[in-house]
Amino acid sequence: MEMNATSGGAEGQREIYHLKPENKDEERAQHSEDEQEKRKEKMGKKTLADVIQEMKTFLWNSEKRECMGRTAQSWGLILLFYLILYMFLAGMFSFCMYGLLLTLSPYTPTYRDRVSPPGVMIRPYLHGFTIAFNVSEPSTWTPYVNSMHHFLQAYDDNIQEEKNIECPAGQYFVQDGAESEERKACQFKRSQLQNCSGIGDPTFGYSTGRPCILLKMNRIVGYRPGYGTPVSVNCAIQKGNESALKSVDFYPGNGTFDLMYYPYYGKLTHVNYTSPLVALHFTDVKKNDFVPIQCRLNGEGIVNDVANDRFLGRITFTLSIRM
Repeated sequence: MEMNATSGGAEGQREIYHLKPENKDEERAQHSEDEQEKRKEKMGKKTLADVIQEMKTFLWNSEKRECMGRTAQSWGLILLFYLILYMFLAGMFSFCMYGLLLTLSPYTPTYRDRVSPPGVMIRPYLHGFTIAFNVSEPSTWTPYVNSMHHFLQAYDDNIQEEKNIECPAGQYFVQDGAESEERKACQFKRSQLQNCSGIGDPTFGYSTGRPCILLKMNRIVGYRPGYGTPVSVNCAIQKGNESALKSVDFYPGNGTFDLMYYPYYGKLTHVNYTSPLVALHFTDVKKNDFVPIQCRLNGEGIVNDVANDRFLGRITFTLSIRM
């Protein structure tokens, strides 16, 4: 019996021994929870005046002479650090920009391999590439006429005669000299556009349902189109019945860009340069319908059949003339 009691007591002691760590953990957890509750109670007892006072103390602690937790020396050191850091970054950026600018010319682009041959644009260009108007309603075609007059102001004969010179046709106007030297520009007079000049007919044919459209090549510094042969323009129906477009007149001449207007030397040196134009006079086009038209450049070195670039060497627009 005594042995049983002794063994029973030992087993009880072992059980108590094993339970002690668990009780300690529970006591710690309970103590932590009590502390958290006390903190919550303490925070809950704070008044608005206490919070304001704590904020004031944070902003300026007169005992420790600290502003937002830092002394004047601490603030001075951190501000000095950031001043030096940002001065270094600014200096490094300026040095990199200076080195980059040393490799660039303000007169001639360094890389031009992706812009030749040129793209094509038209005027008027108001609401995309659809030119739609009603002949009997002047309000529908007056914006196109005003746009054409505004665009051709720089091509007025008196302005061209005053600022530019007459050049021999059929050859490139190559001008030697320093890269920064100002270049002369050849005259392209508005009167060369004849029926599409807006001089004889101020409405450019829009009032009669025979509209004019101006076509120009984008400027490329140093580019010489055609390799010695003038680049010409032709227009045709893009899709549909070809009889919808029966007649188109081209000005000047037979619709070519004369070589004397090339090469172009850039806007800094070729100050008075005006891009040559080809006027398209649609004298007989189907009325009361949408007519898709594509105009192409033709000449040596001209690319006009790239599927994913509809402006490279060509342009497509739609005419809709209501009567």
